[in-house]
Amino acid sequence: MSGLHEVQTGSGRLAGKVAIVTGAASGFGLACTKKFVEEGAKVVAADMNGEGLSKVYSSHSQYDQHVHTLTANVTVQGDWEKMVEAAETKFGGLDIVVNNAGTSYKNKPTLEVTEAEFDKVFAVNVKSIYLSIPPTVAALKKRGGGAIINVASIGAMRPRPGLVWYNASKGAVANATKGLAAEFGKDQIRVNALCPLLSGTGLFEQFVGVPYSEENVNKFLFNVPLGRLTDPSDVANIAAFLGSDEGKFITGVNLEVDGGRAVGA
Repeated sequence: MSGLHEVQTGSGRLAGKVAIVTGAASGFGLACTKKFVEEGAKVVAADMNGEGLSKVYSSHSQYDQHVHTLTANVTVQGDWEKMVEAAETKFGGLDIVVNNAGTSYKNKPTLEVTEAEFDKVFAVNVKSIYLSIPPTVAALKKRGGGAIINVASIGAMRPRPGLVWYNASKGAVANATKGLAAEFGKDQIRVNALCPLLSGTGLFEQFVGVPYSEENVNKFLFNVPLGRLTDPSDVANIAAFLGSDEGKFITGVNLEVDGGRAVGA
């Protein structure tokens, strides 16, 4: 989080808005929280890794007034209620929800995927969104609408062997996003999903099935027209746009943030 700009209250395109971001201790969630704060929002930053949350946010004084950290499990209904309660009691309401928390199993033949791995992937990636909807929609309605941003995957659109059930879970996210957008549009609640390409070194081997190295990255990137992996800031920038008033007429979209992977060879 080095290089974070000083936050000016009331400035930025998310000024006056309150967000919940899950999986906020690292990766896309950390990048979204950073970007949202820079744009003037206040954020409930939630993650199962309470120690990670504390390490990331406690050392920056800018976060004292703009971020409330909360150790939470997105597969537990009560924890969603705690997230919404925190947004309302600490910051006065809720305008944006970023369903970023997700998981996968290591890339391997489908016949080797265990039932426990399948259950975990669907619980974290799909059931979490199901659990989020009742409390967050109720809170968003109080504000006259808002934005729900689900983080899916380009695998939802372009599935490949080795991560069949992970990709299927993200396909469910993409489908649910459109259904939720159709249902809650009347309440001025916009629901969109981002479909990023793989990002970073930490999950590279898990998703691709080979160790992270320049050679293996290059093999993976041969069919990505823009020639690189997703940077977390790529996702954060689009999330900020969709959460802002600039995106107020966009709903039901699964936006591919993938450097052209979906149209690659």
